[in-house]
Amino acid sequence: MTLWEIDVLPAAGQNDVAGQTLAADARDLGLDPNLTIAASRGFLLQGELSAEQVAQAAEQLLADSVTESATVAPMGDAVLAQSRTAADGVDLSQLVHVLPKPGVMDPVALSTLQALQDMGLPVEQVSTLRKYWLPAATDPAQLKRLCQKLLFNDSIERVVTGPLNLTKLDAGSDYQFSLQRVPIRELNDEQLLQLSKQGQLYLTLTEMQTIAAHFQGLNREPTDIELETVAQTWSEHCSHKTLAGRIAYTDENGSKQFKNMLKETIFQATVQIRQELGDDDWCVKVFSDNAGVVKFDDDYHVVFKVETHNHPSAIEPYGGSNTGIGGVIRDPMGTGLGAKPFCNTDIFCFAPPNTDPATLPPGVLHPRRVMKGVVSGVRDYGNRMGIPTVNGAVYFDPRYLGNPLVYCGNAGLLPVDKVEKEPLPGDYIVTIGGRTGRDGIHGATFSSAELTSESESISGGSVQIGNAITEKMVLDVMLQARDEELYSAVTDCGAGGFSSAVGEMGEKLGAEVWLDRAPLKYAGLSYTEIWISEAQERMVFAVPPEKLERMQELCAAEGVEASVIGQFVPTGMLRLMYDGQEVGSVAMEFLHDGRPPVVREATYAAPAVRQVELPAMDQAATEQALSAILGSLNVASKHWVIRQYDHEVQAGSAIKPLVGPQSNGPGDAAVVRPRLESQRGVVISCGMNPYYGDLDPYDMAASAIDEAIRNAVAVGANPTRIAILDNFCWGNTDRPETLGTLVRAALACHDVAIAWKTPFISGKDSLNNEFSWVDEAGVKQTLAIPPSLLISAMGQVEDVAQCVTMDLKEAGNPIYLVGATHRELGGSHVLQVLEKSGGQVPKVRLGEAQAIFQAVHAAIRAQSVRACHDLSEGGLAVALAEMAFAGQLGLSVDLQEALGQAGIEATELLFSESNSRFLIEVDVAHEAEFKRLLGSVPCVRLGEVVEGANVTIAAADRTLVDRPWQALFEAWHRPLDWA
Repeated sequence: MTLWEIDVLPAAGQNDVAGQTLAADARDLGLDPNLTIAASRGFLLQGELSAEQVAQAAEQLLADSVTESATVAPMGDAVLAQSRTAADGVDLSQLVHVLPKPGVMDPVALSTLQALQDMGLPVEQVSTLRKYWLPAATDPAQLKRLCQKLLFNDSIERVVTGPLNLTKLDAGSDYQFSLQRVPIRELNDEQLLQLSKQGQLYLTLTEMQTIAAHFQGLNREPTDIELETVAQTWSEHCSHKTLAGRIAYTDENGSKQFKNMLKETIFQATVQIRQELGDDDWCVKVFSDNAGVVKFDDDYHVVFKVETHNHPSAIEPYGGSNTGIGGVIRDPMGTGLGAKPFCNTDIFCFAPPNTDPATLPPGVLHPRRVMKGVVSGVRDYGNRMGIPTVNGAVYFDPRYLGNPLVYCGNAGLLPVDKVEKEPLPGDYIVTIGGRTGRDGIHGATFSSAELTSESESISGGSVQIGNAITEKMVLDVMLQARDEELYSAVTDCGAGGFSSAVGEMGEKLGAEVWLDRAPLKYAGLSYTEIWISEAQERMVFAVPPEKLERMQELCAAEGVEASVIGQFVPTGMLRLMYDGQEVGSVAMEFLHDGRPPVVREATYAAPAVRQVELPAMDQAATEQALSAILGSLNVASKHWVIRQYDHEVQAGSAIKPLVGPQSNGPGDAAVVRPRLESQRGVVISCGMNPYYGDLDPYDMAASAIDEAIRNAVAVGANPTRIAILDNFCWGNTDRPETLGTLVRAALACHDVAIAWKTPFISGKDSLNNEFSWVDEAGVKQTLAIPPSLLISAMGQVEDVAQCVTMDLKEAGNPIYLVGATHRELGGSHVLQVLEKSGGQVPKVRLGEAQAIFQAVHAAIRAQSVRACHDLSEGGLAVALAEMAFAGQLGLSVDLQEALGQAGIEATELLFSESNSRFLIEVDVAHEAEFKRLLGSVPCVRLGEVVEGANVTIAAADRTLVDRPWQALFEAWHRPLDWA
């Protein structure tokens, strides 16, 4: 057996793009402004291979013969380049190798191994590697800093400086079975908490006491796998125990006792809406499956889910976001009997990418590195699975430094006769897809804990690495098996691994699991590691015995591994076996109903509203403020992110993220035809504004719902058929004041949903998004994220051809402002660029807003609207600029009439971010019809579209803005123009 190394380098005359990019990143991170670096990718091949066979592999598969060259040699051979010379003559003889740590998922290596074996080559194992050459004179301290901050990630990779001398690839050693019991019954409170923390169980003292009492009653100690099973099931990530707990809430209006806060706010709103809809109820399945389900047409329902993957993305941005999108795709796949995904969404929250590297707390990756890793992780998974990423947003705030937020969503189509599922007694438990490894151990419990400067080293194993190709193969098999009715239930294997998947599927029945039959990536896994691993791309099915053979045939035909790992049995027990021995036995009742209720206090004290006055602003000051807002990170173009995603795959995208003649305008919402034989479309949009939460979380939540719905309405969605999803990301809710803000946001969700009949169909929360470290003075510091509520909306349109986009269409058409503008500058972008605070946060006026949404929808259906744009970040001035440069047309606007109606100053009208407003270009031939349809809704004509190059905004005889749309576009486009 020989270990061969293949180095793949740029061919002669080709730029070393990887090396140049790393040098630029080093400058961006403040590491070395003059760094010269060369890079290559490579492979390690293990097997009885000849030199000719390895050369064949390199030439035919591993290197591009046009742009790359490959060097092949046995490991350690002098033929492999130990130094390189840069284009400027710099001697690069400091060599650095980066490889995955043993046990870390290596998707490229797996695909390479399969391809080489398909070529008939006797390859046993493959590993990828990266090589870097740095200047010979690189200082050791500088080299260490470069490695840690730029070249590798210690949570998943290992680094070797100098020559690489391996004799074989680590495949793990055989596991020697030994049943482990955990003494818990006699532990005192301090010892119980210590066990919870050191074992990465992250359970509370009351929960640990309940477990101890349970096993005292059984007169035995728990095994390690039993304790882990309870911890996974009771984790915040899996059980949402804070939101669904008992909360004593107090604010200025008095006190309220919640027995189940989530059920009494968001759930209750949906229940009430469905009762009021009666026979017209268009919800199918809400809060009872992996994703929400609503009616779409006679043949299919639409499924929608949005998840978070924050903690893993903070530690390993690429792997965390990669498996975040992969995991949420499996949610619709595991809903009912399996939905086919047709589009993805993503929303990210980062610290500013220009953050000074010297200010980073220990254990924190630089925001620029996090941002690049997160975006590429989502990009690679969605693009490789052939699912378009059609909608999203990016938000920036310094408080996301230790805890970036990664929201990923997926929508799918589910046949109307495939909604219900239930495992039956005797059904086999069948897992298909990826093999099980140590990746993802303690992922569910880790996601429920606060991050610290030590999280990377303690919880690095919680990070999973995804393989989109495997998941695509699993999807293909699942859809065939579904249509052949080969299984009675399916779920995804996500947080908690087999523990959660099998435990939830068998909750009302019972299950026996044979852990030694689970296929493994490598030897050496214990029975507990097999049970709780969150290795990706696995689905669990309940397959009747008589249909097992056909299920296995389908899997084999698609090259997907299928294994029987147990059976559903009507015992009410979860029995875990390994090699014929019982290693765990837990009552389903205790597992799912035995957790003691979380009891919390929540308080909210509204901060006093401080009035804020804008300074007097002449034309120069107004134009400067507008350009500054357009160029601020939260408003500026996100084209660097958007253009990395495939929007066209599956051919159903009708309105994409960027719109207009040059696809340069920020679209309000995505529209997708999930069935190409039909014109019926699904509308996907979102709403979020963390800055409002600093002033009033109730108004923040209401504004997020308003924004999500008006974005959907702006492209043509019917406001009476919009479903919404909530994703709460909060700080440490053990603090009453922090939990109080969350309760107040949930109350707003309840009130707005009922008023507008927009039911919540699914949701997810991610708590404890805080980062702590000890500073140089030995003092503990904590950085909490701002209260961050994402609202995702899913609407419908009868005919995508009748949808509208936000770019201006034709000179001579009038421009109307629809909706009322108020003196609401709190949390606004104009105050941020002017470095001021205070003001009234925008409120939602429920009845007025509902009338506006319905009137705008009626006007769009009547085809009197040529362009429609919602007013959000930056207000009216930004919306005017965006519509102009998106359509590459000018605007002539006079605010005088609007000022008379609003009773506010011109700069307030331009920059207020009041809710429920639209800027609409009306077909001049249908202007009278438009005004009739708007009726009594606040509506004022501002001006018209013009052929000229300028956006001109005046108030009577005073010019406020007169700038070329091209200049405004450049201000908006430049900040994140990294491509």
